[in-house]
Amino acid sequence: MSDLPREMEEEVLSKLPVTSLGEVRSTCKKWNSITKGHSFLKRHMGESAEGASKKKQKQRKGIEIKVVMLLEKRVSLMSVNLLYPSIEPIGNINADGVDISKIIHCDGLFLCITEEENSSRVVVLNPYLGQTRWIEPRTSYHRFDSYALGYDNKKKHKVLRFVNDYDPRVKHRVCEFEIYSLDSNSWKVVDVGPDHDWTTSFILRGLSLKGNTYWYARDKLASSRIDVADFLICFDFETERFGPRLPLPFHGLVGDTVTLSSVREEQLAVLFQGNRAPVYTVEIWISSKIEPNAVSWSSLFLAVDMRPLIGVRFNNYAASFFVDEEEKLAVVLHKDRGSPGPTTRNTACIVGDNGYFKQVDLGESKQYCCFPLVSSYVPSSVQIEQPAILGSQKNTP
Repeated sequence: MSDLPREMEEEVLSKLPVTSLGEVRSTCKKWNSITKGHSFLKRHMGESAEGASKKKQKQRKGIEIKVVMLLEKRVSLMSVNLLYPSIEPIGNINADGVDISKIIHCDGLFLCITEEENSSRVVVLNPYLGQTRWIEPRTSYHRFDSYALGYDNKKKHKVLRFVNDYDPRVKHRVCEFEIYSLDSNSWKVVDVGPDHDWTTSFILRGLSLKGNTYWYARDKLASSRIDVADFLICFDFETERFGPRLPLPFHGLVGDTVTLSSVREEQLAVLFQGNRAPVYTVEIWISSKIEPNAVSWSSLFLAVDMRPLIGVRFNNYAASFFVDEEEKLAVVLHKDRGSPGPTTRNTACIVGDNGYFKQVDLGESKQYCCFPLVSSYVPSSVQIEQPAILGSQKNTP
């Protein structure tokens, strides 16, 4: 290979699957440089699209999907087979081997929140290019922070950090909203308008879709009551503002399980499992239209009674999921305590119409408070440029 012209080397290497690029880049500096170049990425992305088209019918027989999962504070690329159930790791994509508590996907990039002693850090990953970008805080990160990753109309990627919660350590409510621009390597405090009359749990992830981020939210003024207004709220990265309340196809109570996912990076899916009769029925709805200021819902995608299948409800802070529209299947991640005994295991429940149900054991869970998470995986050629001077940050008040 070393005697081949560069263009021919690119041609040969572009035939390799995305899962092999990590090993290729670690082989030698030349291949690392080639496989991160613009011409190679254009060629490889084209080969991937063509290969996916040719193999579509073959893949559909087994319903093979690639996703990114967070299990036991480790992030991995996984291959999922839905009809002959298996979930197998393809490669580890953790940032520098640190513990990860949360992942957020947008446009092929991943925002990862670390879990370290007495602190957290934030890093953006591009698994396809093998790139990372650590983001230093403007002042400091907070344990009740919520995060989002999105982009504006110019495809400039940004990170939203906000906290709007009562902190018992300081005995008052902490309210901070700020945005980090990967393009300018700077933080700025944003004025999102008057005090919001809604709240969302910092434990729950937002869902990034078409550059904007959506959260399941509730009426803050009545948050101490069980029956409160619930809705979606969206942060628009172009206007850098939260939009109006968006209606849901159900009404949930405090303690219900509500989780968001995306479908083909175009539609929003929401899983609902109530905390009242019938408490075991899971409903999944898919939007027919979704924008920062408007949403409409198609008919119910799936409804499954989980009581005869697993005998328990999904945890209201877990139940991360994704769907396959063509096969009308859903995969829901779950922590199963087992019966009898205290052993906790991570499991994937594959459910569908007409009583279809399979379970895949994802291994013993030793991190009880770290719930398994799943995100779609779309290879991206978006470059994560490093700051000109590492560690220097512009902080705009």
